[in-house]
Amino acid sequence: MTLIKSISGIRGTIGGAAGEALTPIDIVKFTYAYCVKLRERRPKPEGERYRVVVGKDARISGEMVEQLVCGSLIACGVDVVRAGFASTPTTEMAVIFENADGGIILTASHNPKQWNALKLLNEKGEFLNAAEGAAILECADAEDFDFADVDSIGTIEDIDFTDRHIDSVLALDAVDVDAVRNAGFKVVLDAVNSVGGIIMPRLLERMGVECVCVNCDPTGHFAHNPEPLPANLVELSEAVVKNGAAFGISVDPDVDRLALICEDGKPFGEEYTLVSVADYLFERVEKQAKASGKDAASAAYPYKLASSSNLSSSRALRDVTEKHGGVYCASAVGEVNVTTKMKECGALIGGEGNGGVIYPALHYGRDAMVGVALFLTNLAYKKCRVSELLKTYPQYCIAKNKIELSDSALIDKILNELKNIYSDEDINDIDGVKISFEDRREWVHLRRSNTEPIIRIYAESQTMESAEKLAEEIIAIADKIIKG
Repeated sequence: MTLIKSISGIRGTIGGAAGEALTPIDIVKFTYAYCVKLRERRPKPEGERYRVVVGKDARISGEMVEQLVCGSLIACGVDVVRAGFASTPTTEMAVIFENADGGIILTASHNPKQWNALKLLNEKGEFLNAAEGAAILECADAEDFDFADVDSIGTIEDIDFTDRHIDSVLALDAVDVDAVRNAGFKVVLDAVNSVGGIIMPRLLERMGVECVCVNCDPTGHFAHNPEPLPANLVELSEAVVKNGAAFGISVDPDVDRLALICEDGKPFGEEYTLVSVADYLFERVEKQAKASGKDAASAAYPYKLASSSNLSSSRALRDVTEKHGGVYCASAVGEVNVTTKMKECGALIGGEGNGGVIYPALHYGRDAMVGVALFLTNLAYKKCRVSELLKTYPQYCIAKNKIELSDSALIDKILNELKNIYSDEDINDIDGVKISFEDRREWVHLRRSNTEPIIRIYAESQTMESAEKLAEEIIAIADKIIKG
């Protein structure tokens, strides 16, 4: 059994001893701490109620965790808006819709069905920052409980926000429903038997897209490993070819990640979900500027010609951004770090290379629905096959490796030595160490694990062979440092 406490929330496997898994005791403690820090973060006049949105994915433990979280919230005197089955981006937007004080998402994202988690939102429907998350962990560990009296307990209201989320996506200027409908697309959707099977078919129907559903019954019995990686999407790939579909759509259990399959059954590549959407949006700004006689910066207002992703994401986003005259901004790994960087640089688009598209014109959160809507619009305009569209982007490959260490103290030694060895290259150390070899258009990123004595190594190059070679070069140097 496993329980992982981090600044982004608490997650673990269901069943087992308190403190060693995600048990009812741990859920209550953590929810209580969230309420305590909510009041400190957002002071209100005495008697004014707090409201928190709670949404869940379809995993088997969802109802049990939901009852505990909602019960704990009302026991703290907080009113609950229960969204029921709701994607992560739907819950985030529900906080905005309801002008709520915060939100709790019950999902372990791409983890297997035995896992669940509490992900915590602020009043903007965005994840808490590191300091806020750390304060909640400290409060939970203190176990200093003081619940509301009987006259002050909260209430529960049930609201389904699915259609309102879809309405907001379709209302975006960059989404052209008529163009998509006229294109007559057929797609295959694999929602891994979670909430994507509820919201995604509705979105596609509203856009006039024929949707063939695979694993779309929200039972929580995941039909395969729920992480949307090519090895887990064989059934989807085969269904795309069999049905003669334009492409395939895969989402993870909470629908914040989007991976696509080309019409020939080959992966589009989750790194290229964001790249494709960004290219479309920058191209759209250029066309608007040309049509209006303005410059591109004015056409992009209130955003800037900029994009952002984390250090472990593909260079392809930077290449596409710069091709359109924009500026690329790199962030530390983690969605809250990406959104923070996006706000700093006024990014038009951003996200993560795991298929996470963040479009601030809608909200600051990874959202597979807006990713699909923008991708469909671009494809309708381009009038080409998805495999042909993929060929228009810079081609890179990422190799993923790790170094397991017996002593976590060696991590800093390795990272510092590598910075010295490659001091003539472009070094970024805001999150581990990233070494960019600009002349070769390659990079390698080394990050420490938050839970184990491990260094994760991501290397990117223009072929998988050269990416693996770069990773091996770094691992060999690390081995020499370990051996002294």
